[in-house]
Amino acid sequence: MGDPSRARVAGPLRQYAPGFAGELARLGYTRESAYGQMLVMAHLSRWLAGEGLDAAGLTPLAAERFLAARRAAGYTLYLSPKALVPLLGYLRRLDAAPQAPSPVPAPADALLDRYRRYLVTERGVGTETAADYAAKVRPFLAGGQKEGVIDLAGLTAAEVTAFIVVTCPSMRKGTAKLTVTALRSLLGWLHVAGEIAGPLAWAVPAVATWRLAALPSPLEPGQVTAMLAGCDTGTPAGRRDLAMLTLLARLGLRAGEVAALTLDDIDWRAGEITVTGKGRRSERLPLPADAGEAVAGYLRDGRPDPFEGTRRVFLRVRAPHCGLTATGVSQAVFAAGQRASAGRVFAHRLRHSAATGMLRAGASLPEIGQVLRHRRLLSTAIYAKTDVPALRALARPWPAGGTT
Repeated sequence: MGDPSRARVAGPLRQYAPGFAGELARLGYTRESAYGQMLVMAHLSRWLAGEGLDAAGLTPLAAERFLAARRAAGYTLYLSPKALVPLLGYLRRLDAAPQAPSPVPAPADALLDRYRRYLVTERGVGTETAADYAAKVRPFLAGGQKEGVIDLAGLTAAEVTAFIVVTCPSMRKGTAKLTVTALRSLLGWLHVAGEIAGPLAWAVPAVATWRLAALPSPLEPGQVTAMLAGCDTGTPAGRRDLAMLTLLARLGLRAGEVAALTLDDIDWRAGEITVTGKGRRSERLPLPADAGEAVAGYLRDGRPDPFEGTRRVFLRVRAPHCGLTATGVSQAVFAAGQRASAGRVFAHRLRHSAATGMLRAGASLPEIGQVLRHRRLLSTAIYAKTDVPALRALARPWPAGGTT
C-alpha cells in the first residue's frame, strides 16, 4: 500500500507537500488515495520547474497544459481536471496559486439563478427540486437567446405552446409532465418579476394523463428482505446502506429525506425522527426498532469523520466525507436491488412497498397517508387498487348471457 510520506516532491511545490499531505488526511483520504495525490503533486512540481514556473503560475491554462503533457507521457491515471481539484483547492486557499476566474454567466444562467432563488426562498422548494426545475426550462430560455441577449418582452403564447409540442413528444411521460409543470412555474415567476407583460402559463398544454390510471409497482416482501440481507455489514458502506434501506422500507421515506437527515433529527429517548419533506415541512415519525438499530450500528461503527463537521447522518464513503445526496441514496438502493436479483429498483419503489405492506397488515388509507405524509387522501387512494382481495368483494358478477 502506498505511503504518502514516501512521495518525494521536488521543485517549486516542495514547501507545500507536508501541508497537502496533512490536508488529505484531514479530509479522510485513504493512504492509497493520498499517495496517488502526492505523486500527482510531485509530477506537477517537476513539470512547473521544467516550464520555469512556480505555484503562482498555476493558472487554469497551465493546469490544462500539464494534464495534456501527462497524457502525452503515457500516464493512465489522474488525467482529467478532476484529478487536480484537491491540490489546486489547497494551493488556492493558501493564495499560493491564482484563483480560478469566475465564469461570466450567460443571460439564461443569470435568469435561472434568480428563478432558483425564488423557488427556494419564497416557495419553499428544496434546492435539488429547484435545480431540476431550472434544468427542465433551460432549453426554453436558451432558445430565446439571440446574440447573447434574452428578449422576453415579445414572448407569445404560440411560442410557448410550440416549445412543448416540439420538445415533449420525445420524452417519457414523467419527464414531459415535469417539464410542463416547470415551464408553468417559470412563466408565472417571469410575470411576477416583470420580465413578461402578461401571464402565459395558460398557454402551456397539458400532458395527456389520467389520475390513478397507473398501479404502484411495489416489491414483494421477500425481495425487500433479500435487499436488506444483501448489505455487507462487515464494511462501513454496507452498514450505511442497511440503515438507509431500512428507513426507506419501513417508513416509506423519500431518497431526499434520507439524504437530508441530520444527527439532530433523531430523538433516541423518544424513539422518533424528524423528517423534512416536500415544501420543507417537518414532521415527527416513530423510529421502528429495527431501523433504529441499523442507524445506531452505522453511527457506532461505520460513519467516518465528517468533512467540515457536517451533521448529516449518511456520508460518502470516499473522501471528502460530505453528506450523501438523494442521487447517492438511490444509487445505493439500485445496487442492493441488483445484488438481490430484484431488477431495476430505485428508492421510490421501497416507498410503494412500505405503503402496500401497511395496507396488507390492515392499516387504513388515512393511516398510511399519515406515515407517508401525504397532504391529500387522494394521493394515498392509489394504493387501494393494489388490495385485490378487497376489490374482488366489490366486483359485480358478469350478467348471465352477456358477451365479452
